[in-house]
Amino acid sequence: MPTLFTRIINGEIPAHKILENDRYLAFLDIRPVNPGHTLVIPKQEIDYLFDMNDELLKGLIVFSKKVARAIHKTVPCKKVGVMVAGIEVPHAHVHLIPINGVSDLNFARAKDTSAEELAAMASKIRTNLGE
Repeated sequence: MPTLFTRIINGEIPAHKILENDRYLAFLDIRPVNPGHTLVIPKQEIDYLFDMNDELLKGLIVFSKKVARAIHKTVPCKKVGVMVAGIEVPHAHVHLIPINGVSDLNFARAKDTSAEELAAMASKIRTNLGE
């Protein structure tokens, strides 16, 4: 059975996409810890980040860097934090979260966000991808 993220890749479940190529996809988390919280995934369904081959893992980090820069230009924050937990969905993924301190990486702070708010944020971040 395909993972939730594979279903997003396949277009079966809608997502607020930020950036996509043939190997990776970045989209907004529907329960963001902070506005702009983005998930970056490989399109290949691999459960554990460290089971990825080196080339795919390197590419994921470079792809994430581009997205993180756009998030940082869009959302006022000190940095864009990176977290890898990999428990909730059995598909390797990186969380990019705008933060002002380490306590901002607390997933207990995640909250439901409307589709309209997510769409507006996704549009703003996409605008900053090319800069």
